[in-house]
Amino acid sequence: MRRLIVTLALAGGLAACAGPPGPGPAAAEGPRQCFWARSVNSFSAVDDDTVNLRVGVRDYYQLELIGGCPDIDWAQKIAIQSRGGSSICVGSDAVLIAPSHIGPQRCHVRTVRRLTPQEVEAMDPKAKP
Repeated sequence: MRRLIVTLALAGGLAACAGPPGPGPAAAEGPRQCFWARSVNSFSAVDDDTVNLRVGVRDYYQLELIGGCPDIDWAQKIAIQSRGGSSICVGSDAVLIAPSHIGPQRCHVRTVRRLTPQEVEAMDPKAKP
């Protein structure tokens, strides 16, 4: 299991969060599902295009990346930054930042979705953060 380390130097000055995210505007499926980047406990790269996050004690989220993120499966730490507010929400725009041998690589997130308990249960142990 890898630890998620959000560092201000690596992320280029990530904004600190003042409090827990509240529900956003109600959509057809209900209130928005959000989390703070600092609440992420660990991550696991499924492949160059998919990263699973463990948030808090029991929540899991999956990030699909635009164009992949080379060598993310070798990263020991990552940062995640919201591009649309102070929290990361399902369907929102975010950037995953991972160290590389030439400096931090910024990998844009296409989708953020919360995994169901059934999806977490069926997950390959190697893909579970």
